[in-house]
Amino acid sequence: MTEPRRSRPASTTASGAILVINCGSSSVKFALFAAEEPLPRLWSGAIERIGLANGRFHAVDAEGATVLDETGDIADHDTALRLLLDAIERHSSGARLAAVGHRVVHGGPECDCPVVVTAALEARLRQLIPLAPLHQPHNLAGIAAVRSARPSLPQVACFDTAFHHSLPRLATLTALPRELYEQGVRRYGFHGLSYEYIVDALRRDSVDVNRERIVVAHLGNGASMCALKGGRSVETTMGFSTLAGLPMGTRCGDLDPGIVLYLLAEKGMTVEQVQHLLYEESGLLGLSGASRNMQDLLARPAEPAAVEAVEAFCYQARRHLAALTAALGGLDRVVFTGGIGANAPAVRAKICVGLEYLGIAFDAERNAGGAPTISAEKSRVVVEAIPTDEERMIARHVRDMLAVKPAARGA
Repeated sequence: MTEPRRSRPASTTASGAILVINCGSSSVKFALFAAEEPLPRLWSGAIERIGLANGRFHAVDAEGATVLDETGDIADHDTALRLLLDAIERHSSGARLAAVGHRVVHGGPECDCPVVVTAALEARLRQLIPLAPLHQPHNLAGIAAVRSARPSLPQVACFDTAFHHSLPRLATLTALPRELYEQGVRRYGFHGLSYEYIVDALRRDSVDVNRERIVVAHLGNGASMCALKGGRSVETTMGFSTLAGLPMGTRCGDLDPGIVLYLLAEKGMTVEQVQHLLYEESGLLGLSGASRNMQDLLARPAEPAAVEAVEAFCYQARRHLAALTAALGGLDRVVFTGGIGANAPAVRAKICVGLEYLGIAFDAERNAGGAPTISAEKSRVVVEAIPTDEERMIARHVRDMLAVKPAARGA
C-alpha cells in the first residue's frame, strides 16, 4: 500500500481530551491531556504486569494526587485498554475523550509525519515488525485494543522514526549490497519524538534553532544522540535498529558484527538467544552485573564493575558526541535530556569534561545545582539540561491532526 508522506488534518472537529498511549510487552504507559493550550496534563500513569500475576493500574492527576491504584490480574492489552478507557469515563470530571495518540517505534521509509490510523496503515506497520521486533508488535496491539473497545474513537500513530526523514541519503546508507537498501535495510534513527520536543522547546525559549549546530543527547534506559542543523536531523547514533549507538540500560549499543557471527557459529547460540542477549542482558546491566539503572550504579562507588559500567557509558557518549560534530561542521549547543540526561549531573559531568577542545567550558557548580544551563559564561558552546516530554509532543500532533478543540466548560 502507499501512504501519503504528509497527511492533512482531518476535516472533522472533535472536542475534549486526548489520550496518549505507549504500549510495551507487559505494560501500557499513558497520559491524558486537555485539548486547550498549553495542553495541560490531566493524568499520568501505567498499567503494569499485563499477562502476569498481580497486575497494577495506577494514575495520578496534575498535582500528583492518586486518581486510582488498583491491582489484579490483567490478561492482555485488550483488557488493559478497556480498563483505562472505562476509568477515564468514570473519573475524568466530565472531560470527553476525543482521540487517542500512539507512540509507534517504526514508521518505515514512507511515514515522515503522524498518520491517522486506518486498516491499510495497520497492515503496512505489521510488515515492519521484523525491523523492530521488540516494540512494533506491542505498539500495534495497543491500536487494535483501542479499536476493539471504542471502534469510533479516532487514533493517530506518531513515529519515532519520522523526525529522521531529513537525514541526508549518505547518512542512511550501510555498506551492504545496494539491493538490501531497497528492501529496507538502511539507517532510520529513533527517539524522534523526543528530539522534536526539544527543538520545539528551544524555539519557545527564543533559541535560533535554524542557525545553530546542535547535538541533543537523549540518555535513558534507551539512549541515542542526534545532530541538528537548521532544526532538522542530519545524523544520529541509532540506525537500522534500536540496538545501535550508545550502550543503554540492557542494550549493547554499537557492536562488531563479527561478535554476532562468533556467538552463532562458535558458541552455538540460537538467533533468539542472541537477540535476548543483545536487547535484554547487555548495556549497563551486562557491564555491571548488577543493575540497568544508572542511579543504582552511581550509588555503588565501592563496586568496581558498577563504576566501570558508568565510565564505559560516559566514554561512549563522549565519543559519539564528538563524532556528531563532524556531520555538523562544528558545535554551538549541547542539550542533555531523557531520564539520565536531565537528572544525572554526575553523568553529564563525565561526558563533558574532556571536550574543552570543542568549545565546551563546563560549570560544575551549575551542573550540580540543577541549573538548566550548565556551561560557564565564557563557554563558546551552550550546554543545557532540558526534560523531554514525548507524550505532550504526541498530544500536540493528535490535536493538530484531528483539529481537537477544548471541551465546553460545564459540559
